[in-house]
Amino acid sequence: MESVTLDALDRRLVHALQLDGRLPFSRIAAAVGVPERTVARRYHRLRSRLALRVVGLVDGRRTGMLDWIVRVRCAPEAVETLAVLLARRDDTSWIAPLVGGTELTCMIRTPPPGDDGRRPFFEQLARTAGVREVRAACVLRPVAGVGGWAGRMDALGEAEQCLLLPPRPAPTAPAHPADPTDQTEALPVLSPADSALLRALAQDGRADLRQLASASGCSESTVRRRIGQLRDSGVLAFEVEIDPALFGYPIEALLWLDVPPAGLRTVAEGLAGHRQVAFAALTTGPSSVFVMVECRSVSGLHAYVTDELAALHGITRIESAVTQRRTKRAGPLPATLAEKRAGAPSGRAAAQ
Repeated sequence: MESVTLDALDRRLVHALQLDGRLPFSRIAAAVGVPERTVARRYHRLRSRLALRVVGLVDGRRTGMLDWIVRVRCAPEAVETLAVLLARRDDTSWIAPLVGGTELTCMIRTPPPGDDGRRPFFEQLARTAGVREVRAACVLRPVAGVGGWAGRMDALGEAEQCLLLPPRPAPTAPAHPADPTDQTEALPVLSPADSALLRALAQDGRADLRQLASASGCSESTVRRRIGQLRDSGVLAFEVEIDPALFGYPIEALLWLDVPPAGLRTVAEGLAGHRQVAFAALTTGPSSVFVMVECRSVSGLHAYVTDELAALHGITRIESAVTQRRTKRAGPLPATLAEKRAGAPSGRAAAQ
């Protein structure tokens, strides 16, 4: 990636896109008070340098899938190859080798456990050359960061945000709000055209209707309507991929918190209000809470752990690790990066 520096307009553009990844440039331009061509030029400059990308993400809970946070301990010489192999898969995200050179983490999405006649992913991974240990924790419920990291959402004032997203009447809430994790709730049925549309949006959340119609085999009017339906149902959301270092947060740390059941609600509510938290979730496994934090420095990470985390009653133990880099973020690899990595060494199981 070319060296990139964000100015005030770039940050306002990122904030606007996190509010709605498919906002027209004309509306963003009107809200921030610059010509539309300036906004479009800024976006395309950042995207062409691989500094920014809007991706469409599917909420696995709404489609009956499970998300897992996976820690893989492996031989030092296997870390890079394994990271590339995992990054090629459509069902992985947030891949990060950790500082130290013998471990990486990622998220993987799988169907619920069952006997479908295939070797489970985790068994494949454990059999991959160089892998020494695999630990997987199922994401029970995200508790922070789902709508975007707060550190990149302070560039627009309230008036500008209202211009971008005029307030709409809130839908009438049912007497008993539906829980997307409740298996008694009917899951939406996705057609082959829906799946093709979602794949195209995962590659480029701002692809125009003509491109999406071609990818899905539907008319442009059908694509426009279906995107709205998928968003309203909670199946589809848009995320801005951008390196937190561009906002002055070069240190990313992963935290595993031990919290007894009685303290989970308090800790979850506290994490949701922490500016440093990019993502947090309740999980299975020895540690019941997983947290991803972005910090300006190692001393900033120390201050976060000893001050803000320490103030949350209920945490009995903290394990932490610093990421070396991100091999893959939320969406699939951009085509340009995928081509560069196409010649990477192949592996036995994880690439299957």
